[in-house]
Amino acid sequence: MSFLNLKNKNILITGVANKKSVAYHVGKVLVEEGANVLYSVRSKERKNSVEKLLAPAPVYVCDVEREEEIDKLQKQLAGDVETLHGLVHSIAFANYADGLKPFHETPKKDFLQSMDITCYSLIRLADAFKGMFDSSASVVTISISTTRMAAENYGYMAPAKAALDSSLCFLAKSFSAFSKVRFNSVNAGLLKTSASAGIPGYIDSYLHAEELTLRKKALTTEEVANTAVFLLSERSSGINAQGIVLDAGMSVNYFDTDIVRKAQRPD
Repeated sequence: MSFLNLKNKNILITGVANKKSVAYHVGKVLVEEGANVLYSVRSKERKNSVEKLLAPAPVYVCDVEREEEIDKLQKQLAGDVETLHGLVHSIAFANYADGLKPFHETPKKDFLQSMDITCYSLIRLADAFKGMFDSSASVVTISISTTRMAAENYGYMAPAKAALDSSLCFLAKSFSAFSKVRFNSVNAGLLKTSASAGIPGYIDSYLHAEELTLRKKALTTEEVANTAVFLLSERSSGINAQGIVLDAGMSVNYFDTDIVRKAQRPD
């Protein structure tokens, strides 16, 4: 038996966009562990673009902004599998189409849409699948390493992720009344994904973050996926309502001698 004991476990993964997605890499590791992976994407167009990539796994369509589609997804899955042993929530959105704005100028509709997709979708999905979850199922969401750093180009996505992080403890508490379902997050540092590529000025932030890691090498998507799979497994049974920070030591290294020297005496 594998150490993680995920063979034949039914895991639903949301949010695959392409090969660079965290969700894709989580699914890849789960397949290697023998899990039965199912996917949900936001549109028919996305399904058409990733279906071959994810084959032979089933791919469902669910736009989480539409509650009726979440209910439809639940019914479709209930017709295909009896029990869900895990859910991976890898969904987030911020509208950067109009470029960067000072935070205090954030449009209400953009802020609320980000909250809806990034945070509320987890709450709604958890509620929709509560009757299908195995009593000891694990729910894992993908967050960020810190929401207490005002990165201007990340903008209102950070408050949305902060709400997501806070929601974990409330979900864990409310589900504890009738199950042992766990809710945790992987709080990742800066990654090379197609989603991050849409953030204005992201590449400069990514390169700076890489210099700040203790190992001088950026966090990889595979490392995030490995941690998510661990949290999905029974080997993490004692972890609940927590955020596991993955930043390769960046958060303890802001006063790195070389970085300070470059900042004070740039070439």
